[in-house]
Amino acid sequence: MASKSSRGPIDLPGFFADLVRCETRLYNALNNRLRERHGIVTSQFESLRFLRDHPGSRVADLATEFAIGIGASSKVIDRLEKQAWVVRRTNPSDRRSSLLDLTTSGLHLVEAAEATFTSTLAELTTDVLGGPSGPAAVRILSELRSVLERDQIGLPTG
Repeated sequence: MASKSSRGPIDLPGFFADLVRCETRLYNALNNRLRERHGIVTSQFESLRFLRDHPGSRVADLATEFAIGIGASSKVIDRLEKQAWVVRRTNPSDRRSSLLDLTTSGLHLVEAAEATFTSTLAELTTDVLGGPSGPAAVRILSELRSVLERDQIGLPTG
């Protein structure tokens, strides 16, 4: 099925395939580099970075941010806690949930890994995103993400 734009039809299945395959290949390349240099994978890095930027978050906050289930989010935190990169503390507003914070070693890890993440991402995307259509592509994906998040589309069920 094609969609119409001011420049003609858009191949929506092709767009979806390109988007998903690009994401998968970038994610896998980042996984490999982060694992090689820091002993973590992309999902762990993203969780650590989120907690660095949002101290005192709950597991549910991570689940919402990454559009994954609470159980999957909790498993990620369990693994990070086991490595002593994250600590849970009782939520004074709701004793049924915990608040999450990075440990000092978790903070050091995410800061070192962020340099690797950023340089690897630049290495993999600069040739294309640095071209004349790069800023437009970034803007369009950001707009699409904003609409999907605003309308709460694609959240896990159950």
